[in-house]
Amino acid sequence: MKKMALIYNPVSGHALFKEKLDTLIELFQRHDIILSSYRTRGNGQDQLSQFLCEIAPAGILAAGGDGTVHAVVNALQDAKIDIPLGILGSGTSNDFATHLGIGGDWESYVERIAADESRRVDLGVLEGQGRYFVNVLSAGVLTGIAHEVKSVYKNSLGRIAYYLKGIGELPRLHSFPVHITADGEHYEEEIFLFVIANSPVVAGMKQIGSDIAIDDGMLDLLAVKKTGLPQFMSVAADLFAGKPVSERDNILHIRARTFELTADVPLFSDVDGECGPRLPLCVRTVPLALSVYC
Repeated sequence: MKKMALIYNPVSGHALFKEKLDTLIELFQRHDIILSSYRTRGNGQDQLSQFLCEIAPAGILAAGGDGTVHAVVNALQDAKIDIPLGILGSGTSNDFATHLGIGGDWESYVERIAADESRRVDLGVLEGQGRYFVNVLSAGVLTGIAHEVKSVYKNSLGRIAYYLKGIGELPRLHSFPVHITADGEHYEEEIFLFVIANSPVVAGMKQIGSDIAIDDGMLDLLAVKKTGLPQFMSVAADLFAGKPVSERDNILHIRARTFELTADVPLFSDVDGECGPRLPLCVRTVPLALSVYC
């Protein structure tokens, strides 16, 4: 029998995954695959890396939101383990799984996993930090909302809790100067926020930019330039409607392999929905670094 690791977050989303655990185990046993489960406890990925090294699975499953996927990917990279990753999106935010087209049809997905159907995708890494991201790094207004919304509201209201919190932040909208070096080219702008995206699905918005790919060896930076509130709200409206904004006049869009970012004000980043380090940052693409069941 093949052995796979299952890493699950017991409180993500509506905290309902654990009620589906027996069903998932049975689905895999149909294909002669045994799951070795690890329940996350929010105490870092050191023990997770050790767990993976000790059980030596043929593949790994992450059940939770984007933060759980982030922790699993970093554990794999830290342990230098190259095995396929399956994503069972059960969190409030499941952006990377959404882009890959991995939905709620677990039976079909387990069949694809059993058949070893996978593809390789890029990762981003924060140089000098040793921290990888799967989907997005961001900073500026509205980007830290996930950390400010209490779990009880996320579990009861889902993504609406983020939007309600974002509306409350609008009166405090302010810009900041940012200095960007992308593959040697220099940019200076006054912006409200920026994202460095690996996929076009960010914060539940289905298509933030055109031609953003997870396997092209590049990352895409999109920054909202300083503008009036009506123009800012127009950008937000397009994003919520699933319209790409990368070609709009008040959007700076840069596609590159490496980015260096500094700001003239204290600014902390957000990495795959988790608290990230303070700027300055150096971000690099790691081409085709991860295998994903899809």
